[in-house]
Amino acid sequence: MDESHFKALRELERDSTLSQRDLSKKVGLSVGRVNYIINALLEKGYIKAQRFKNSKNKIGYMYILTPKGISEKIVQTQSFLHRKTEEYERLKAEIEMLKNENGKL
Repeated sequence: MDESHFKALRELERDSTLSQRDLSKKVGLSVGRVNYIINALLEKGYIKAQRFKNSKNKIGYMYILTPKGISEKIVQTQSFLHRKTEEYERLKAEIEMLKNENGKL
């Protein structure tokens, strides 16, 4: 699962009624890419889609995380935090090195 799948999963957990267009705005991806991600998450069994009619009489979907999706989100959250913590530590060390090279800015 890549970061865009993870972000989509997080957003859908927060609001299962997001349209693909709204989700694309929240995660900063094209609607086509979001459609691809939704289909991949459905195929893997991480979410399920339920039809509903909204107030404008259009048919929409609710994307609900499955127990498998919730478990995967937990694993991915831990992995994401680990990667970002390592990245932060590398950047912090690099900043310190640059400060030392340039006489403590």
